[in-house]
Amino acid sequence: MLSISCEAHERYCSIFQGKKNLSFSVSIPKMATVTALVNERSVVIFSKTSCCMCHTIQTLISSFGANPTVYELDKHPKGQQLEKELKGLGCKPSVPAVFIGQQLIGGANEIMTLHLKGQLVPLLLRSNAIWV
Repeated sequence: MLSISCEAHERYCSIFQGKKNLSFSVSIPKMATVTALVNERSVVIFSKTSCCMCHTIQTLISSFGANPTVYELDKHPKGQQLEKELKGLGCKPSVPAVFIGQQLIGGANEIMTLHLKGQLVPLLLRSNAIWV
């Protein structure tokens, strides 16, 4: 199951706040491609080859013994579509976008915060990305 970040949820909810009897609809972008790529994998990182923070996050996660699946958006045939979907999920900037245990964890700031708090390794353990 793919979870949507609070920021994305709040953005869509704020559109309708205080409005009644709306005669139009807002379509939320489909996240089918991201969902398909994230399912069945412990760690997925959406990245760009020119992004130094993407490389840093990949190196950090790999240093614990995890083997993340990395999708380079600038080389992927559906890279632009994936980037739109990630932005629709609230990823700003769109990369790096890290999913652990099929849940969007966030970008570089969120991963580094978890690491500094000592919470990244337990999260990787719970998602079976690494073993003791």
